[in-house]
Amino acid sequence: MNTEKSCGAIVYRKYHGNTEILLIKHINSGHWSFPKGHVEGNETEVETARREIKEETGIDVIIDQTFREIITYSPKKGTNKNVVYFIARAKNTDYVPQEDEIADIRWVELGRICSVLSYENDKSVVNKAKNYII
Repeated sequence: MNTEKSCGAIVYRKYHGNTEILLIKHINSGHWSFPKGHVEGNETEVETARREIKEETGIDVIIDQTFREIITYSPKKGTNKNVVYFIARAKNTDYVPQEDEIADIRWVELGRICSVLSYENDKSVVNKAKNYII
């Protein structure tokens, strides 16, 4: 069994009194999720998350390591994938989608987030993160 590891974050901003979460829509599968990507070289989890968010969205973040949640799933037969999620506050809010991977980017109000997310695992992790974000 192969094991892959990715890191990312639930990126949030405060906007007109609301908390909004950054979601990305993947070109290949069309699903809505959080920015994340594979660990490269000797990167730490936080370094990976910060780099992937910047690459996929153009947004710089401040990562809060007090929240760390792992989701495990099988993207293909014979492979398990562990995704480590942190929460992160956006330092800037203007985004630029990574052309070859990201179809769309959207800020979604926290109360509506579960109606947009594609996967139950993502809904579960954002529900756990709410207490850290608010």
